[in-house]
Amino acid sequence: MPNSRNDKERASLSMNTLSDVPTPNANAQRITALKKDGGRVTGYQLDDGRVLEKDEAVALARQGGIAGVGIAHRNGSEYLKSLPDGAENNNLDSLPSITE
Repeated sequence: MPNSRNDKERASLSMNTLSDVPTPNANAQRITALKKDGGRVTGYQLDDGRVLEKDEAVALARQGGIAGVGIAHRNGSEYLKSLPDGAENNNLDSLPSITE
C-alpha cells in the first residue's frame, strides 16, 4: 500500500516546480504523445491528433486548452509538466514518443 504522506509530499514538491497551473476549459485536450528530436521534447501530440511545437502547446495550455498540465521553466525555456495526481501512466514521461 502506498504511503499517502510521501505521495502528498512528492505532489507538493512537484507543484512547487510549476510557475503556472492553468484551469482547463470544458473542451480542453489531453496530451497523448511527445514529439522528440534527439531525445529532447520539442512538441506534444494532442488527443485530437494535432501536433504542436512546445511554445504553441504552452500558449494553448495557458489559455486552458490542455488539461492535466502545468507550466514550468528550465534554462529560460517554458515547457509543460504533468500535474501530480498519483497515477504514473498519465505522466508525460510515460507517454509514447513520435517523430515527424
